[in-house]
Amino acid sequence: MPGITLDAGALIALDRDDRRVVVLLARAAQTNVAVTIPATALAQAFRRPERQVRLARLIRQPRTAVVALDRLDATNVGRLLAASRTSDIADAHVVVCARRAGQRVVTSEPDDLRRLDPELEMVTL
Repeated sequence: MPGITLDAGALIALDRDDRRVVVLLARAAQTNVAVTIPATALAQAFRRPERQVRLARLIRQPRTAVVALDRLDATNVGRLLAASRTSDIADAHVVVCARRAGQRVVTSEPDDLRRLDPELEMVTL
């Protein structure tokens, strides 16, 4: 895989020093793997930047891309939500970003993402 996409649950797990996420990101850094963070997931997780040192460090890394919800992605997110009859914009943005990049999603909520894309490759926390 060309990298990993992190959802809000993965970002919160990193913030809580969850060893699974810490190890996964350390391996990604060692192998120079791309890390994608949809801006919508970041908004759900990033509440106290002055205390969220790990997360702040991750988003500053050169291999980390924070992907904005632009016009094209917003349209694709809306279509995905309509097709799946769900309503979580952040989850749908995670799926759109992961699909485009051909990446696995690191998540704590696989069932929510499965409703959006049953074929999505995931690493479950």
